[in-house]
Amino acid sequence: MNTVTRPRILVVGAGFAGVACVRRLERKLAPAEADVTLVTPNSYQLYLPLLPQVASGVLTPQSIALSLRRSKKYRTRIIPGGAIGVDLRSKVCVVRTITDKTVDEPYDYIVLAPGSVTRTFDIPGLTEHAFGMKTLAEAAYIRDHVITQLDLADASDDPAERAARLQFVVVGGGYAGTETAACLQRLTHAAVQRYPRLDPGLIKWHLIDIAPKLMPELGEKLGRSAQEILGRRGIEVSLGVSIDKAGAEEVTFTDGRVVPTHTLIWTAGVVASPLIATLGAETVRGRLAVTAEMTLPGHDGVFALGDAAAVPDEAKGEPGAVCPPTAQHAMRQGKKVADNVIATLRGQPLTPYVHHDLGLVVDLGGKDAVSKPLGVELRGVPAQAVARGYHWSALRTNVAKTRVMTNWLLNAVAGDDFVRTGFQARKPARLKDFEFTDAYLTPEQVRARVEGTAVDNP
Repeated sequence: MNTVTRPRILVVGAGFAGVACVRRLERKLAPAEADVTLVTPNSYQLYLPLLPQVASGVLTPQSIALSLRRSKKYRTRIIPGGAIGVDLRSKVCVVRTITDKTVDEPYDYIVLAPGSVTRTFDIPGLTEHAFGMKTLAEAAYIRDHVITQLDLADASDDPAERAARLQFVVVGGGYAGTETAACLQRLTHAAVQRYPRLDPGLIKWHLIDIAPKLMPELGEKLGRSAQEILGRRGIEVSLGVSIDKAGAEEVTFTDGRVVPTHTLIWTAGVVASPLIATLGAETVRGRLAVTAEMTLPGHDGVFALGDAAAVPDEAKGEPGAVCPPTAQHAMRQGKKVADNVIATLRGQPLTPYVHHDLGLVVDLGGKDAVSKPLGVELRGVPAQAVARGYHWSALRTNVAKTRVMTNWLLNAVAGDDFVRTGFQARKPARLKDFEFTDAYLTPEQVRARVEGTAVDNP
């Protein structure tokens, strides 16, 4: 008796790109046409641009974690785990589940959207002593840590220790770093008013970046405006400077300065997920080299997009230009990849991804913001309205939109209670503890595993 099986579509990653792809596949494919499976460690889509507002307490963690299991109408099978290797020849994805069991997931079509991880360098003490701002757990942990520093400073009678606990260093002058420094500075500025024994003048925030300009993508004027806003708040911005070494109680800058601090937040860029290196395929600055249709040359049924893929930027019309790793590109690429997967299934022609950048928004907290929608430069309240309006509209569900709007209104009216949860209070966690970048296999390990499995299970 012949058994006809449906094509298996495997989507790796539940970020903007992966979720947009899955939802479009569910809407446009009949149940009998294909089986759709999603591999993700967490059954939610994280709205990354709002992480600094979670760290500062403006938003609750749940408000930006959009559940993938909330609706009963979705039929995608979710594998709770992380993809740690892909064998393109055998069409097998190696998955480590959340129970630490390693399984092989076969596919007919694979959509690689594993996203990115924090980019680090070989700086002594960096991964042991720095925090990142890439996951929900990190944002929640940093909020607890910052408030804890105020509590410990208030409890200390040692002037040196008190000063060290009230200094904070953020590395990275891009959007993540700038918004993180701005939002957390507002948190400490408001919180210190509740600590009568602490001198507000002791609180010092440092924002450093090796680049010569702050957020160069915004342009000269807006970048300078953002820097002026930060300066007025007392945030010391140092450009052309990075970290030479990091310790538990101090950080040494490359210009020789030594800053006593217990808080180092590292946001100096991202790199493609280590999963990409397991494929043994051509890359462009670490991102998988794909066509404008987001297919992997030489491999049928393999698509890649988002932060992990160097998708040609056809809208720019410049040779070698690739789309930046932003949410607006990832969401639109996800929909286009879904269309191309469906076209492949149905024997139809594929179409390239083309999207003109809508602009940039930077929320600096309160009434401060700089935005550049469609090339129009905005500052202050108009820029803040555009920034929050964009983020609000980009949230995928009405539940998330309601939660975020409620949080914004409540914070604006009632402020913060500066409560820390004691999250991992007895177990300090840093950059190396959150992203699990050492879990991935090498291409040789993937091949050996798949071939060994084939022998053991004929």
